[in-house]
Amino acid sequence: MSLPVLLALATGSTPSPTPVSPTSTVPATPTLQDAQESATHAASWVEENWSTWLAIGLRVLLILVIAAVLRVAVRRAITKLIDRMSRTAEAVDGTTLGGLLVNVERRRQRSQAIGSVLRSVASFLIMGTAALMVLGTFEIDLAPLLASAGVAGVAIGFGARNLVTDFLSGVFMILEDQYGVGDQIDAGVASGEVIEVGLRVTKLRGANGEIWYVRNGEVKRIGNLSQGWATAGVDVTVRASENLDRVKATLDDVAERMSKEEPWNELLWSPIEVLGLDSVLLDSMVVRISAKTMPGKALTVERELRWRVKRAFDEADIRIVGGATAPLEEDAVDPAAAVAAPSAFANADSPQSMATTPIAQPSSAVPAK
Repeated sequence: MSLPVLLALATGSTPSPTPVSPTSTVPATPTLQDAQESATHAASWVEENWSTWLAIGLRVLLILVIAAVLRVAVRRAITKLIDRMSRTAEAVDGTTLGGLLVNVERRRQRSQAIGSVLRSVASFLIMGTAALMVLGTFEIDLAPLLASAGVAGVAIGFGARNLVTDFLSGVFMILEDQYGVGDQIDAGVASGEVIEVGLRVTKLRGANGEIWYVRNGEVKRIGNLSQGWATAGVDVTVRASENLDRVKATLDDVAERMSKEEPWNELLWSPIEVLGLDSVLLDSMVVRISAKTMPGKALTVERELRWRVKRAFDEADIRIVGGATAPLEEDAVDPAAAVAAPSAFANADSPQSMATTPIAQPSSAVPAK
């Protein structure tokens, strides 16, 4: 032992302990009993709440399964409905729906557009409702969420109102079948043949080959020139002195021969009719001819009909006059009226001066007184 310790023992005093700072803490070592108590509390908490967790999980799983099955069933039903509409479109010719869906491309695009819109709407409604039910299962207050979604929807709708207007207009145009691919339409802002129908934009090809992109929301009126049938009308202006019976007989002969020849017998959907006198003027009269034709073929039929009428009238010696009235024959003009008056510096013996010299009146003899 060391010397200081021996001296302390000899004197009988005990050594003082080392002072411990009051701020220093000694970590408590967990004992086995503490671990057992924590495990017991955790097990009891799990035992108390496992039924709630299982119920919530089963409810969420049931909601998702029902939503998925319902979504698949609705989408298949929509697809079958669209396919059936496409197949039965060819059987409506001659009915009140006649003239709709006149070609394969139009049926295909319209079916795809309608099916896409309906499937998207159905999926949004079903999955959106399922998401709200799942959130409600977890006892989440949906009022603030719905309020925020409403405000966001109003803001987006106000900022993109033109896009929303175009989309909704496109949906109703397709559902109502106002026009389709291959139709000749007059949309007000542009006219031409429809080459593509979209939910936001419709593509038209103009008469000169240009392509017009027309927003569906900008279309206020639509004139479809390809649905149903078209009317071919020709006005024939003849002299008022022509024999009406001979004119009508000639036109009837032209109409009968044209109706029997190909391909005009397929383009004409009704007999060519001589409607009669459209107007009678002082020196001319207008005879009108009309017929129903295949959509979009009225101009072709009119041109052929004019050609045949002109040839038939030439053979029958019937004169066709131009314009609403025949030009009147002008009276003979005095040749001296175009001769200018002589100038003061002109030669008085020139032929022009002699032509404009007034004829001297014969003087009467006065008897001398």
